[in-house]
Amino acid sequence: MLLLPCVYENDLAVIQMKTSDFMYDLPEERIAQTPVEPRDHSRMMVIPMNGGAIEHRHFYDVVEYLRPGDALVVNETRVIPARLLGERENGGPAEILLLKQVGPKLWETLVKPGRRLKVGAKVSFGGGKLTAEIKDNTDAGGRVVEFFCEGTLEAALDELGEMPLPPYIHEKLQDRERYQTVYAKSEGSAAAPTAGLHFTPELMDKIRAMGVEIIPVLLHVGLGTFRPVQVDDVEDHVMHTEYYEVTEEAAARIKAVREKGGRIIAVGTTSVRTLESASEAKGVLNAGSGWTSIFIKPGYEFKMVDGLITNFHLPGSTLVMLVSALLGRERTLAAYEEAVREEYRFFSFGDATLILPD
Repeated sequence: MLLLPCVYENDLAVIQMKTSDFMYDLPEERIAQTPVEPRDHSRMMVIPMNGGAIEHRHFYDVVEYLRPGDALVVNETRVIPARLLGERENGGPAEILLLKQVGPKLWETLVKPGRRLKVGAKVSFGGGKLTAEIKDNTDAGGRVVEFFCEGTLEAALDELGEMPLPPYIHEKLQDRERYQTVYAKSEGSAAAPTAGLHFTPELMDKIRAMGVEIIPVLLHVGLGTFRPVQVDDVEDHVMHTEYYEVTEEAAARIKAVREKGGRIIAVGTTSVRTLESASEAKGVLNAGSGWTSIFIKPGYEFKMVDGLITNFHLPGSTLVMLVSALLGRERTLAAYEEAVREEYRFFSFGDATLILPD
């Protein structure tokens, strides 16, 4: 049997894609452990889509690349303190990480130790202020958990929960709000839309004052977004699902920007996934809500997004594939290699990239 190699035509029309095609070498010391202060003083790599020279700037310089009439589309989700540390009925330690709400008291979760927390097991948090019972297994190896408490679960999480920082961050977060965007509004995410962490209120005011729209959408981020693909053949990867919303007002504002010739620049891959999930055709965005499992990879034709602000992502992840769909695989990997050489900071608390069509 003859196997076709991974062949790229114009770096977009992909005959066969392997996860290894989206890997790159990253020294561990390049993984940011703490955020930069102030937020907008992180570095920013500016990458023109047309093949022009890469520029090395700071995030506050983003105003030099925006035009009056453009729109920045931001994800206004808010991260919940979704990591709970408690005790099993026999006194042993247990950890539950909330991923997605599936009922009034029911959540899909990840649990530790998995072999001990089977259906019927119970866990207590905060001396019994919050309790949980394992109700079912998920297809992905997690658990469906039912929670019980006096008052609201939100209040219990605020008191007892910890922010679910990615496993590659080993430093303890001193300020919970530093893992929230300054425009975070609607609670429901298990992880932050990290591209938005670079904005300050002052920078946003400056951007609005120059005639750039800042338009909110919503996608509650699941941890599956950040995980490396585990299969060799990219086509075999099954995407996780995430809840999104585009309001009538947001859809109308985005439509008006496009009609006037402005560029739609997504802040973060979650904003990209929201816009592209809600678009039925080129330039046609529908208001509404639902669950999306859209997988954007090279060969995808973008319907709504013209440019992107994002961070540097994990090797072999669907996020590197998404960036490659917009910028081209070879150019994306070349930019990442340059970022390593130039000692950029990577991942959630790392530096930014600005990808524009010209």
